[in-house]
Amino acid sequence: MSKTKVLYAEDEQFLGKIVRESLESRGFDVFMEEDGAKVTALFKKTTPDICVLDVMLPNKDGFAIAGEIRELNEEVPIIFLTAKTQTADVIKGFSQGGNDYIRKPFSMEELIVRIHNLLRTKPEGSQKITNGVVPLGQFRFIVNRQVLTDGKEERKLSFRESELLRLLYENRNAIIDRRDILNLLWGNDSFFNSRNLDVYITKLRNYLKADPSLEIITIKGVGYRFVTG
Repeated sequence: MSKTKVLYAEDEQFLGKIVRESLESRGFDVFMEEDGAKVTALFKKTTPDICVLDVMLPNKDGFAIAGEIRELNEEVPIIFLTAKTQTADVIKGFSQGGNDYIRKPFSMEELIVRIHNLLRTKPEGSQKITNGVVPLGQFRFIVNRQVLTDGKEERKLSFRESELLRLLYENRNAIIDRRDILNLLWGNDSFFNSRNLDVYITKLRNYLKADPSLEIITIKGVGYRFVTG
């Protein structure tokens, strides 16, 4: 059986050595590059199964590299490693085709879990949706009308329910940080908004419970993963 190939871009030599050796000890084949300007060429040469990109790299940042990779391959999963915590940076990462991100410092176990999560179900083409109809198991999510339907009945979603479902779908089968959901949809992660998020997650779970292939899993202390079968 061939090894899973990981393209790893990191300019912090000490961290890079630890991560590379840890991944290799778990059976991954790691291709590492420190210079951001050389990462896309390495991607073309190695055709990896997944990319792990530090955002702050010399000569070309991880966001720009992800954009170039997406022009070559729309499906390969991309994980960003970042010390950035601003909401705008998170949005930029997803807009450039990222599937997940991890804030530094991180544990190797967290990185490996996220790699395995993305490899189990690779994204089906582009992750972003705007309008139109999105298939969700036995349901259809009609985005511009904020409607969830099983073909027999239509449920009109509130604006926030619709935006939360959209966000979960766009990051399906990957872990999305709870704080980022709060910052993206409510503007801050206050206690009051956090309790509101709990309510909306419960509502969506209730709406989707008729289809057991759809599940919003709570990752304790981190966030959520929307499993779509």
